[in-house]
Amino acid sequence: MKQAAALILLAVLAGGTSLLAQEAETAPPPESQPVLSPVPSFTYSSDGRRDPFKDLLGGRDVRERSADGTPQVNIEDLTLIGVIQSRGGFTAILGTGRGFPYFSNVGDKFTDGYVLKITENTVVFRKTHERGLPLLRPRDITKEINPEER
Repeated sequence: MKQAAALILLAVLAGGTSLLAQEAETAPPPESQPVLSPVPSFTYSSDGRRDPFKDLLGGRDVRERSADGTPQVNIEDLTLIGVIQSRGGFTAILGTGRGFPYFSNVGDKFTDGYVLKITENTVVFRKTHERGLPLLRPRDITKEINPEER
């Protein structure tokens, strides 16, 4: 027991003298001359990796689209603004709650379905998913232009 106590006392004294020695070495410089540290210059070596400071969009507009290009909008959130007739058929102008317009043709996909049919005043959607899960029986949703706006 006396040996353990003696070892602990010796370790504390040895640690205390090393702390005192460190404090003595780090004395502050004289106040007459200010010490200026050099400004570090930063460099980046990519080593085959992408540059983290490079603009990922490259000036392109950000759209709400998933990896496969389908808009991340539910059919219920869309409103029919108008229909354009061209040689190839009809194109629907759809609005979202955020104000982004979408120009859609027959077959264009959305988060929970796709455009089934476009006429002069209506767009018929086929809803195939509900909250990310496939529906057993897909249902059709028809959106039409307000009669006052025709």
